[in-house]
Amino acid sequence: MSKKLHPETLTATALGWIDRETDAMAFPLRPSTSFLRDPKNLDRAGRMFTRDDNPTFEQPEALINRLEGGAGCLIFASGMAAITSVFQRLTPGDHVILPKLVYSGLREWMNTHGLRWGLQVTYVDECTTGCVGDALRKGKTKVVWLETPSNPTWTITDIAEVSSVVRDAGALIAIDNTVPTPILTQPIKLGADIVLHSCSKYLNGHGDLIGGAVVVAEGRENVLKDIQNIRNEYGGVLGSFEAWLLLRGMRTLAVRVKTASTSALKIAEFLDSCEMVQQVLYPGLRRHNGHVVAAKQMRGGFGGMLSFRVEGGEYAAKLLASKVNIFRQAISFGSTESVIEHRAGLEKGDSSTPRDMLRVSVGLENSDDLISDLRQAINQVEYEIKKDSGNV
Repeated sequence: MSKKLHPETLTATALGWIDRETDAMAFPLRPSTSFLRDPKNLDRAGRMFTRDDNPTFEQPEALINRLEGGAGCLIFASGMAAITSVFQRLTPGDHVILPKLVYSGLREWMNTHGLRWGLQVTYVDECTTGCVGDALRKGKTKVVWLETPSNPTWTITDIAEVSSVVRDAGALIAIDNTVPTPILTQPIKLGADIVLHSCSKYLNGHGDLIGGAVVVAEGRENVLKDIQNIRNEYGGVLGSFEAWLLLRGMRTLAVRVKTASTSALKIAEFLDSCEMVQQVLYPGLRRHNGHVVAAKQMRGGFGGMLSFRVEGGEYAAKLLASKVNIFRQAISFGSTESVIEHRAGLEKGDSSTPRDMLRVSVGLENSDDLISDLRQAINQVEYEIKKDSGNV
């Protein structure tokens, strides 16, 4: 299939692959754990065991790789399995840089297993060229980790600028691209060496599997080989049925991401007009500090994730989350239904996530219905707070 095709076409057709045995347009599920050897030539190269070589992996890996513009892709049993594989290839004493506001699962792993692994870590306040440049240790820093937009405050990093600084120091730059997906951002084109995904989120998009993916840039095939060995030796492989579900979900990826992005902007604009909302954190708003950079490196929208801080602190934020009807109170994001959560309440004590903040994942419902749901919830909270204070 031509390399010039748009992401919408690549995802809808799943690269246009047809099953060679049956001419089926839907790709086959291959659950076999073992593959027959040639009794006349047992040393023959070929498939041996599903842990590292299940044919069901091939099409979703090829599609993710094509969308990201990489040299190769590996899918994993979870996003965490994919993330940690990047650090497990390092050796004791190696130095890594992470943003302070990073996915809490990675921060917790780094502060426990990573430190026991012997890694040295520096957390930076902002992923700017200045902050990252000051934290780099030439010859020691091996990986600089970025999220943009970052979870859960949705700050923006200029990938191209930071990548140039990191490259000069001889380190790899790895980017969690779960939130924008390759539909909106392709970090490898901007200088990234490694791209990570939690496939449980937008790539699958239906909330019915756990998975992860790693993509490497051209020239980093040695990194991919290391990570492939780690996946095999630690056993962090995706099941064949989950791989099948992943590709099925990805056929609608472009439509889902763009729909969620359009609705998220409308919701952000509504919240920005509400007196009870202190701050809306969404890069699609022009007043957002990272809007200009986001507009430069995100195409077709600003994603379906946003957060907002509520007047009245943690009490008011939790009360508001309890009053919605269409939004679901749950964790995770990127599925068809909209979700609202008090993120700080789910993180450990070292979290810097504001206690008055609610995180929202915008799904595929009608945006007017979602806005009406938030409006009625806000009205109820405002009334109850006034009632409690005796102002009603």
